[in-house]
Amino acid sequence: MDGISDLAFFALLVKRGSLAAAAQELGVTPPSVSKRLAGIEARLRVRLLNRTTRRISLTPEGEIYLADGARLVAELEALEQRISGGNVTAKGLLKISATFGFGRRHITPQLSAFARLYPEVDVQLHLTDRPVNLVEQGFDADIRFGQLPDARLTARKIADNRRLVCASPAYLKNHGIPLTPRDLQKHNCILLRESDEIYGSWHFSSGTKQETVKVRGSLSANDGECATAWALDGQGIVVRSEWDVAPYLRSGRLRTVLEDWQLPQADIYIVFPTKNHLSAKTRALVDFMLQAFESHRTDRGNTIW
Repeated sequence: MDGISDLAFFALLVKRGSLAAAAQELGVTPPSVSKRLAGIEARLRVRLLNRTTRRISLTPEGEIYLADGARLVAELEALEQRISGGNVTAKGLLKISATFGFGRRHITPQLSAFARLYPEVDVQLHLTDRPVNLVEQGFDADIRFGQLPDARLTARKIADNRRLVCASPAYLKNHGIPLTPRDLQKHNCILLRESDEIYGSWHFSSGTKQETVKVRGSLSANDGECATAWALDGQGIVVRSEWDVAPYLRSGRLRTVLEDWQLPQADIYIVFPTKNHLSAKTRALVDFMLQAFESHRTDRGNTIW
C-alpha cells in the first residue's frame, strides 16, 4: 500500500471522526479500518490517533501527518491537473462548518445548489457557534465572522456584514433611546453566551474614540435567534448581525440605535487551511461561495436591505 493512498485514507478517517464512520464511507468493516491504521502506525513507528470505541483524536505526530500529508496530496492533485490540462474533477468528502443561524438560512441553500453542480462531492455540513480547529478536526472550510485568529489559515471575504445595536420601537418608546454607548448601562440588554469568552462587554468605536461598556440584562442565551426573538418582544436592546435582523429592520419591527458608533468588524469569510495547492473540491467551494455572495460585497458600505 503506497504512502499517498495511506495519506488519503488517514485524512478521510479524521474527517469522518470515527473508525465506524470511515468504514461506512469506504464500504469495508471497522476492523479492516483499524487494521489499516495500525499498519500505517507500525510503518511510521508512531501513534497517529488516540482512539476509543466512540471517537478519535489526533496525537501531535498525527496532526503533523495530517497537515503535511494533505499538502502532499494536494500537490499531487495539482500536478495531475497541470498535466491533464486542468480537468481534475472535484470529488470526495467536503467537510464544512458554519454558525447555526447564518448556516441554516444562507449556507444550507447554497450548498444544495453546489451539490447539484458537483455530484461527485459528498458535502458534510457541521453547524456550531463554537470555534472549530480546521486542521485538528479535519474540516476543509469554515464560514465565520470577523478577523482570522490563526496565521495558518487563509480567508476570502464572501460578504460584507455589520453588527448592529437594535431594539423594538415599543421598548425604545417605554425606556428611551440611548445616545451614547454609556447610556446602555441604564438599559436592559439581551446578552449572548456563544463561547467561553467573557460576555457582556460591548466594544464601540467612532473615529478615534473607543469605548467599552459592561452591559447587563435579565435575559441571556447561547443562541442568537432566541436573543432576536426577545428583542422583537420588547425585552431589551440586542447586538445582532445585520444578516440576522435585516428583515425586521425592513418591516420596522426593530430599529437601530447608536448609528454613529461601530462595533468590531464582522464581515463573513470562507476560511480554509493555508496550502500551496488547494484540492479541487475546496477550490470549487471557495469559487462557488464567492460567486454566490458577490452582490453582497462592496467597498461602498451599502447595507443588504
